[in-house]
Amino acid sequence: MTDAAFPDDRRAKRNVLVLVAAQAVLGSQTTMVFVVGGLAGNMLAPIHCLATLPISMIVFGAMFTAPLLSGFMQRHGRKPGFLLGATGGLLGSGLAAWGLSASSFPLFLLGSFLTGSYMAAQGFYRFAATDAASDAFKPKAISWVLAGGLISALIGPQLVKVTNDLFPVPFLGTYLVAMAINVLGAGLFFLLDLPAPARAPAGAPRGPTWIELLSRPTILVAVVCGMVSYSLMNLVMTSTPLAVVGCGFTPSDAADIISAHVLAMFVPSFFTGHLIARFGARTIVMTGLVILASAGLVGLSGVELGHFFVTLMLLGLGWNFGFIGATAMLTSAHAPHERGRVQGMNDAIVMGCVTLASLASGGLMNCAGGTAAEGWRLVNIAMVPFLVLAGAALIWLAFRPRATA
Repeated sequence: MTDAAFPDDRRAKRNVLVLVAAQAVLGSQTTMVFVVGGLAGNMLAPIHCLATLPISMIVFGAMFTAPLLSGFMQRHGRKPGFLLGATGGLLGSGLAAWGLSASSFPLFLLGSFLTGSYMAAQGFYRFAATDAASDAFKPKAISWVLAGGLISALIGPQLVKVTNDLFPVPFLGTYLVAMAINVLGAGLFFLLDLPAPARAPAGAPRGPTWIELLSRPTILVAVVCGMVSYSLMNLVMTSTPLAVVGCGFTPSDAADIISAHVLAMFVPSFFTGHLIARFGARTIVMTGLVILASAGLVGLSGVELGHFFVTLMLLGLGWNFGFIGATAMLTSAHAPHERGRVQGMNDAIVMGCVTLASLASGGLMNCAGGTAAEGWRLVNIAMVPFLVLAGAALIWLAFRPRATA
């Protein structure tokens, strides 16, 4: 695809509007289940160390289904893939509600796993925004679609407040509302106008393997930076409701903090694309890593309500710069017919690491420290080696052309 194929980006802008709406409506369920997943897990799990396992299962479900959905969309198009993801979200929310009603932790985990198939589909919204976009418009398209999360940040936590006590079983109402969101939001996908999936030329050899793709420096570094940005965001965010409640505050306080966090994740998207176009994706990714490090420092400085708010807001901003920048790097590093394989590989690796981060989050919070404050401290310390890894990868990529020359 070249700029000549999309001379005015009108088609791309229409699709961006649809995807922004989908991110806002359907994306609100992601905020909802991340707010209540750990609290519900703490209520159902046989041991408290497994409290965040439901969130880990959501992310594991996303990791498992991301390459399958990517291949499906490469063959059949984005629209059927997005509808399939919404169906998974519907079934997952239904099973999670059933698990809560029956006080069944395994059933709740199964529902969480299926919910991950929606999360995987949502991850491809940002890529779909670039399918009919010129090279110049692609970073802005990615940024604007992710900005739709701003609305979901306002809707999701407020729905949790309204629904978590609707029934005698805590959080049951939240999952029933999530079912309705999937049904209503799926209709938006019929408004998309995307090009047919690009296919490899006739007689072309089989596409590159994951190892071959990761041998390309830009792809490798983009995957590493996306993985670190998303995993560290999830590591800290997953443990936040447990830390907030464990330090003497209320679930409503936790919902407000998560709401502020998600706002910080998506508000910058209105200008992140412009910053990437002006300063380059690598510079924005490095800025995101520095902001993530700042979030960890604030988290280590105290456990008052203000500390939680500032930590989570910096965490959201750092994720925005790091993840959008890494996505922009990735979309410029492969041919159109490699799209399905590259994007599926990227999201599978990223979600696999996020799964490990969410599992580690519960262990660090509830089992590694004697108190909630000690667990929270360990969560923030755990960020350090991964930030060093991503920063070193970016520096290596920056100096690599000089070394080659």
